[in-house]
Amino acid sequence: MLGKNYSKRDIAKALRRSVSTISDEIKRNSVKGLYDPHKAQHKAYVRRHNASFRGKSIVRNEKLRTFVEENLLDGQSPGGISGRLKYQEKALPYVSKDVIYAYLRSPYGKVIGLKLKKKKRFKKRRKVTQLKDRVFIEKRPKIIEKRKRIGDMEGDFIVSGRSGKGMLLVAQDRKSRNVFLEPIYDVSIDNVHESFIKIKTNFPQIKTLTLDNDILFKMHKTLEKLLCVKIYFCHPYHSWEKGSIENVNKQIRKYIPKGSDISQIDEEHIRLIENKCNQRFMKCLRYKTPEEMLSECLKRKWDNKKTAY
Repeated sequence: MLGKNYSKRDIAKALRRSVSTISDEIKRNSVKGLYDPHKAQHKAYVRRHNASFRGKSIVRNEKLRTFVEENLLDGQSPGGISGRLKYQEKALPYVSKDVIYAYLRSPYGKVIGLKLKKKKRFKKRRKVTQLKDRVFIEKRPKIIEKRKRIGDMEGDFIVSGRSGKGMLLVAQDRKSRNVFLEPIYDVSIDNVHESFIKIKTNFPQIKTLTLDNDILFKMHKTLEKLLCVKIYFCHPYHSWEKGSIENVNKQIRKYIPKGSDISQIDEEHIRLIENKCNQRFMKCLRYKTPEEMLSECLKRKWDNKKTAY
C-alpha cells in the first residue's frame, strides 16, 4: 500500500489499526528511509530473539527467585510481593508485578503458574431478614470511616455447602486488617455470641462492630451488651460497605472453597488459615502484614500510655 502511495491514515483504516501504530512500524523497521516488508520482518525477528525476557532478572538471582516462588505458593499476590520488595525487603533487588507475571508465563515459572490457577465460581445471593432496631452504617462516627484507631471491626460468615454443616465467623480490624476466625460447628445465635466473646478475649481492644443483616444477628442488642461495643449494620445487598472483610473472605476461599463442609475442618487448620491471612503483604499497609501493623499499633498505644504517666 505504501508502494501504491496510500496515506498512513488510509493504511491504518484498511488494516484496522491506529495511525500511530502504522507510523511507528514504518519508522522502526525502515532501512535507509525505505520500508521493505521482508527486511522489516527480519528486523522484528532479530530484535525479539535477542531480547531478554522480562522475568530473567528473577531467574538470575537465586535469593530473589526463592523469595518470589515461596511467597507465590504461600498465597501472596504478584502485586503484594513486588510492593514488599520495594518498601520492606531492602536486601533484595526490586522487580515489578509485571516482571513476576512474565516470569510465571516463562518456562522457568510455568510450574508455579499452573499451581496458582483457580476455577471461577458464581456467587448466589442469600435472603436478607429484616432486623429490628438496627443502626445503619452512615451513622458511624468519622473516626471509624477514616480507620484512625484499632478496635473498629467488621464481621461476616463463611458458610458450608448444601450438604455440609457449620460456618466460620470472620472478624477483621479495620485499621490493622488483622483477622480473627472462629469455627461454629453447631450453628445457633448463642454459639455466635460465644464466638464473638472468644474474639473479644483475644482482642480486648474491640470498640465497634459492622455487620450484615444475617438472621443470626437478630439478638444484636444482647450482643452489644455482652461485648460492651456499638454495632452498626450495612444496608441489605450492599456488601461493598464492608469491603475489607469481603476481600478477606476471598483469601479464605482459597483454602476453604465454596461447597466445603466446615464441620469437617479442625480448629488447627482454621488457625493456619488465620495466620496466612495475617501474614499477607498488603498495599494499603505499605506492604506490611496485618500482624506487623497490629503489633506496631499496640506498641504505639502502650508507649503513649507510658509517656502520659
